[in-house]
Amino acid sequence: ADLIATGHVYPCYTSVAELDALRERQMANKEKPRYDGTWRPETGKTLPAIPEGVKPVLRFKNPIGGVVAWDDKVKGRIEISNDELDDLVIARPDGTPTYNFCVVVDDLDMDITHVIRGDDHVNNTPRQINIFKALGKEPPVYAHLPTVLNEQGEKMSKRNGAKAVTAYRDEGYLPDAMVNYLARLGWSHGDDEIFSRAQFLQWFNLDHLGKSAAQFDEAKLRWVNAQHLKALPDQQLASLVAPFVQQQGVSMDADRTLKACALFKDRCSTLVELAGWIALIEKGAVASPEDMATHVTAAVQPALATLAQALSDC
Repeated sequence: ADLIATGHVYPCYTSVAELDALRERQMANKEKPRYDGTWRPETGKTLPAIPEGVKPVLRFKNPIGGVVAWDDKVKGRIEISNDELDDLVIARPDGTPTYNFCVVVDDLDMDITHVIRGDDHVNNTPRQINIFKALGKEPPVYAHLPTVLNEQGEKMSKRNGAKAVTAYRDEGYLPDAMVNYLARLGWSHGDDEIFSRAQFLQWFNLDHLGKSAAQFDEAKLRWVNAQHLKALPDQQLASLVAPFVQQQGVSMDADRTLKACALFKDRCSTLVELAGWIALIEKGAVASPEDMATHVTAAVQPALATLAQALSDC
């Protein structure tokens, strides 16, 4: 209502069919598709007759001329010409508000000071800044982070090899290791690779965000997880690994689990891996027929007999 009263928003009765036809003409003329301002009120301009029975959309009257500029905490100074932006729809015919308008209202309601998001939102930012200014408000600080790529160097998506964070939990990754790894994908604190969540919270600021796209590397994540796993006190590690040991079909008392953690944790990358080693204590190792045929040869049999005797003696 305030934006309508101040002349920043106006009703537009252009139909979807008319917009489609306009877009096709513009593309045929190799022009950038954009709203042509038919219903935009201007001094001395006569608007078309309002069609009967048509509910209008509400459009934001974007400024003409000049630039929208902001100092992005990742990308530095960004300037977009207002002439690149057309009058965006902020409410549909049924009154439902659209994304860019909702974002601004939500940021104001929530007293948002900093907006940290992916750089695929950079094109939305000038529109949102203009709406903030039309409402007489200062926009927040923006930081647009580079996209994280998958191991093939492609943009990660729900349809392309996506994996739920709960899957990493089930594979035996520690929450703090996950936070550590994800933090280092787009931010740095000197040469520090391994740090606790408490250290991260103490160190983090927007001044050391990466400017180029990082690549998600599961091998590196495993290494980070191994470092966190090794650093955990045995008592804490034993309680974390216990459910994974049970999944192996093994029942082991707490004291024995504790001692097994101390024995095996330096060679394991995940809780699942550690549970596998611990389970061997109770279940024993069973060699495959292929391994038996390859390694347990007549020449080796005497040495194995000697080893078996030595182990039984100790």
